[in-house]
Amino acid sequence: MLDFPRWKVWLIALVIALGVLLSIPSLIGGTKAAEYWPSWLPQYKISLGLDLAGGSHLLYEANQSDAQKTRLQAMEDSVSTELRRDPHIDIGDISTANGALSFMVRDPTQIDAAVERMRKLTQPVALTGNRDWDVQVVDSTRIVMKPTPSGTAQALKDAMSVARDVVRRRIDPSGTKEVTVITEGGNRILVEVPGVEDPEALKRLIGQTARLEFKLVDLSANPADVQQGRAPPGSQVLPMVKGGGFIAVKRRVMVSGDQITKATQGYDQNGRPDIELTFNSVGARRFGRTTQENVGKPFAIILDDKVLSYPSINEPILGGNAQITGDFTVQSANDLAVSLASGKLPVKLDPIEERTVSAELGADSIHKGAIAAIVSVLGVIVFMLVTYGRFGVYANIALVVNAFLILGIMAMFNATLTLPGIAGFILTIGAAVDANVLINERIREEIRRGRRLIDAVETGYHEAFRAIFDANVTHVISAGIMAYFGSGPVRGFAVVLLIGVITSVFTAVYFTRMLVALWIHATRPRELHI
Repeated sequence: MLDFPRWKVWLIALVIALGVLLSIPSLIGGTKAAEYWPSWLPQYKISLGLDLAGGSHLLYEANQSDAQKTRLQAMEDSVSTELRRDPHIDIGDISTANGALSFMVRDPTQIDAAVERMRKLTQPVALTGNRDWDVQVVDSTRIVMKPTPSGTAQALKDAMSVARDVVRRRIDPSGTKEVTVITEGGNRILVEVPGVEDPEALKRLIGQTARLEFKLVDLSANPADVQQGRAPPGSQVLPMVKGGGFIAVKRRVMVSGDQITKATQGYDQNGRPDIELTFNSVGARRFGRTTQENVGKPFAIILDDKVLSYPSINEPILGGNAQITGDFTVQSANDLAVSLASGKLPVKLDPIEERTVSAELGADSIHKGAIAAIVSVLGVIVFMLVTYGRFGVYANIALVVNAFLILGIMAMFNATLTLPGIAGFILTIGAAVDANVLINERIREEIRRGRRLIDAVETGYHEAFRAIFDANVTHVISAGIMAYFGSGPVRGFAVVLLIGVITSVFTAVYFTRMLVALWIHATRPRELHI
């Protein structure tokens, strides 16, 4: 066991050297020494969490009524499209009252065919045996579609998953910022952005649903009825952003924001900020067909159920491009372009909690955490030196190496260090020397039994390894469960603990054994004082 071939020595030395190199950028970050760090060496750095770097913490909750409304609108569009296909089924106006979708089939002989086609629009809900919509026939000619509880729950879960990705793209479109965007429970999203101390700007960027729709204006609506909130069947009344008041538009969405491939801030022919849109092939085809068939009619541009403008279609627009004009500033136009490019939120998110951590408070946390870490390390070093002498020196060297490896691995995986992570680091220090204590005590025991020096060391490492392995396996299981199921501070603690357990086994068992083997082969000691 103490026979260490040269390749093993070089391999262990290489791993340690790599860990040290990876950890240095994080240690010298923010200092003048960072300017002298060569660019061709590793540049990985550990990110500081919200509690250390300062920043904004926001907790959002899904608006359940908006989610239900959006789902009904989507199904309404699907029903209209499906029943217009051949063979065509003529129906009356579609109602979405009372959280259900209903319509009358004008030809009673087509009711069975209509029900069959509606059931094809529904989907099975995994692990429940139910479908997401319940299709029923009422009064022999009216079909009623109601969302099932299991279907509603699954739809909300899917919407929250999409919303999480949309929020992340809005905050970090380039993917280079260290932000935290995670779902909590079934209907909440936690957002943490280190270094940002203006939660209002963040809320404006995140909170905009960015549900863009193009609909035809209903010219048959009575203006007096519209101002009182009443619209003809098949239409709806929406508020106007500019000038106030209301306008009636057709319920059918001609083109939606889902079909946008590019949205950028630009300028119109008068030099005013606008948003320039590019549609995908489906959106371009629908936009072109709609403008071709409705020349001379007003076309409403709707954002989050508010009409931005309703210009008249002067000529067909066939290039797949469009512009949104209005009372925009450069910043508001750019924010809207980012929201549209990142995709619409499938459900409206309401902020229910916000918190700002100042950079000064984060610096104080780092200072106190660093003091705690230094004191704990020094205490352990003194204890090991006094108790085990030379073997204590080896354990202390392994302790320092272990710290570099933890920092290096965290930097390599771009992990975020939080205050609980510092606690996990300090706990790992104790766990690291615990393995050396087991080894050293076992060697002592073998020497008392009268074994020769080399036999005592070999037996000590071999027998102690079983206990060390078992103990650390339980640590890995616990830390892994916390890292997988936990979030925020719990995950930060678990990640550092998990990395520390793995590196401590490497340094406490393999690295110190190599040091002991090299010492024994070099000096051939007759006695061992431990």
